[in-house]
This record gives sequence, C-alpha cells and structure tokens, in this order.
Amino acid sequence: MTKLKTQSLKKRQSDLANTNKQLEILSNGIFQNGELPKFKDKIAETNQFPLKAKPLEILQINVGYMCNQVCEHCHVDAGPDRKEIMTRETMQQILDVVKTTGAHTLDLTGGAPEMNPNFRWFVEEASKIGVKDFIVRSNLTIIRANKKYYDLPEFFKKHNIHVVSSMPHWTRGKTDKQRGEGVFDMSIKALQELNAVGYGIPGSNLKLDLVYNPSGAFLPGDQAAMEKDFKNALMEDFSIQFHNLFAITNLPISRFLDYLIASENYEDYMYSLVEAYNPMAVENVMCTNTLSVSWDGYLFDCDFNQMLELPVNSKVKHISDYNEELLEGRNIVISQHCYGCTAGAGSSCQGTVA
Repeated sequence: MTKLKTQSLKKRQSDLANTNKQLEILSNGIFQNGELPKFKDKIAETNQFPLKAKPLEILQINVGYMCNQVCEHCHVDAGPDRKEIMTRETMQQILDVVKTTGAHTLDLTGGAPEMNPNFRWFVEEASKIGVKDFIVRSNLTIIRANKKYYDLPEFFKKHNIHVVSSMPHWTRGKTDKQRGEGVFDMSIKALQELNAVGYGIPGSNLKLDLVYNPSGAFLPGDQAAMEKDFKNALMEDFSIQFHNLFAITNLPISRFLDYLIASENYEDYMYSLVEAYNPMAVENVMCTNTLSVSWDGYLFDCDFNQMLELPVNSKVKHISDYNEELLEGRNIVISQHCYGCTAGAGSSCQGTVA
C-alpha cells in the first residue's frame, strides 16, 4: 500500500488553505515593491492585456478533491481527507451543456476522478453524447488501490477514454519523493496493465499520455528530450510504452506554494518564472479555450483559478446558468501564478504551448 506523506493543507488547518492568503502572498512582497512586474503589466508590454477568451474547445471538469495520494506539489490540495465530491445532479447539468456547446473535449480531473461514486455513470452518459476527445486524468495508483478499481483499464478501453497519467519520473526515488512511498511500483504495475489492454501501443487509438512535473523548485526541461528519455527508460526497464509526455510547470499555489515557502525557494522560483516569460506562450494558454467546472458546478477560467477561488469574469457563474454567448470573449482573470503557464515553452494541461 502507498504510504501517505502528509495530510492536506485544509486538514492541517494551514494558513495556505485560505485562498486569500495565497493571493496575498502572490500580490505582495517582490511584486508589490516593484522588484518583479505583476503579470498584468508584463502582458501589457506586448499588448496582450486584457487576455480574452476564445471559442470554447475544452470543458475541464473537477469531479472532486478526494484522492488516494497526497502529493507534495498538488495544486488541488487533494487527499483522502477531502470530501468535496460532485453530485450526479451537477454532472447531469454538465451533460445538458455538453449537448449544446461547441466544446469537442471533455477533460475529467480531481483528486482521483475515479473515486467519485458517480464517475462511471458520468463516463457512460457522456460517451453516448459523442464527445470527440474524452480525457480522464488518472494518478495511476488508483487502478491498484482497491479491487473495485482493478477493471479500470478495461472500462477505459470500452469507452475509448484518452488516459493522461501522472508520472513524475522514470526512477523510483524521484517519484516516491514527490508522491509518497510505494507510488512508483504501483504506477508501473498500472501502466503495464494499461499496455496489456492496448493503451499506449504505437498505432493504437487507445491514447496513453504521461505528465511530468518537476519534483523541486525548478522549471521543466525540454519536453521532447524528456519524452525520449522517459520512453527509453520505461521500455528498457519495464517494457512500458506510451504515446506522449506532457511537461507541466508547477504553479506557485496551494501545496507547491507551501513547499516553496518552507524550503525558502519562493522568491527564487518567482524570479525564474518571470525571467523565463515568453509572450508567444500567452497566445495559447489553456484558459483561452478551456472552461473549468468545480465539483459544485461553478465556472472558472482554468483549474488553477478554481483552486484560488477566482471565478470567471461573467454574469454566468454556474453551470446551471451556462450561456456560451455571454462567456465567449470575456476577460480572463489573472494573477501572478499565471507566470507558470507562460514560462519557457509555456505550460498547460496538454503540455507545452509555444
């Protein structure tokens, strides 16, 4: 069994469980005294302020914060002690919207989305609607966490789910350091089981992509080079295959912000993000074509804004009041954490953007 490293910030009653405290840290200090430019001012330099929403392509649904892991960098502050779970009623409201929206991708995330008791019902109902790309973001270990999840690879295959899986590194040490003791071995077993039903095999339409997050206070390296290293190592050591690697920058919010402050790396990390700022990446950041829906149905420009409780800048605040016309072209809500998505080659839930 996976040995959990810690409890969620919320369970520990940490100051950083309060999103206002996080936003206060991100707005003050080196940004308040002018050492570093605020994100708003930085994108204004290249006439990209205000950032505007484009036509909706991706509906990203957070079906709950419950998770079987407590990862060091988690921006959701997910864990076994988080009980926020999306109801079937809210899921039905989303399904009603999906039927009318121009979005072609439904992206389920969490926590561990598979732990929502209505997860399978939601997948089955959504599959009937004919979504072109149906993504489930799996932490892999959930597949081996309990017998009731053992058939997930077959379930994913049945519904042609695009599986996007967290995999911090191809080595046990780095993976377990970030995600908890035993996570690497369970992840390898889960990947082998996904391969066994056809996921990740070259030419297969059963898409299996991996997600890499740096384990420390640094930015990810070149995505293409890392993908090659991951593929070589996982094939050589475990005969595992997958399609793509997404390199995602850790954003300075929630548990990663807690880590940065505790390790006295916060200011250095923010300097790194600002110095790596790439105006080309701003054009394709995920918030411009994605809408994030929280477990209780509220709307946000992205998953990160959701975790900072920064709702969309629109009269439409909840999925039950969804109106694509009112949401399209809205101003995106931004703060200093947005530097994480515009550093280097950029970062989104689909990897690099520039």
